[in-house]
Amino acid sequence: MASKLYRSNHPTPGQLAHAHHHVSLRTVINLRGEKPNASNELSLATAIRLNLQHEFLAFESRGAPHRDRVLRYHDLYQTIAFPALIHCKSGADRAGLASGLAILFEGGTAKDALSQLSWRFGHVRHSATGILDAFFINYAKEAEGRIAFLDWVETEYDEAELKARFVTTGLASFVNDRLLVRE
Repeated sequence: MASKLYRSNHPTPGQLAHAHHHVSLRTVINLRGEKPNASNELSLATAIRLNLQHEFLAFESRGAPHRDRVLRYHDLYQTIAFPALIHCKSGADRAGLASGLAILFEGGTAKDALSQLSWRFGHVRHSATGILDAFFINYAKEAEGRIAFLDWVETEYDEAELKARFVTTGLASFVNDRLLVRE
């Protein structure tokens, strides 16, 4: 999948141009959403200049994944031009969620999807961002092998229940939110 989908922190215009040149990048998916900020404006302008497809898709890093956004991402994933780059601010949490979802879209396992949320990418599992891990773990425990992932998302996944069951530790959240200054 590495030649089909890449992930990163929010790329600079130079990084986008480099990826476009070296891996023939064709699409950029900004997982931060359409927030008005200079980084988004630079990325969008660069994508237009390079003739890249540019999509905004807002994922949360500290909330249970929204059913409608997971399904929208799947629809988008079916229609975009590859290779594609998915990015958030740091490349750790939302990019990890989107990478894991892509693995499941391609027929992979929840364990493989969960590997995209690791310290290796800067993800802090025991902080509030661990709810993203809980999403994949929930699918593995409740439905994997019994029902297809997208069918589970559409018919059985319960965001409110996942939020209610998720517990975080204060120290890990302090590190993630205050020291690493994650969105």
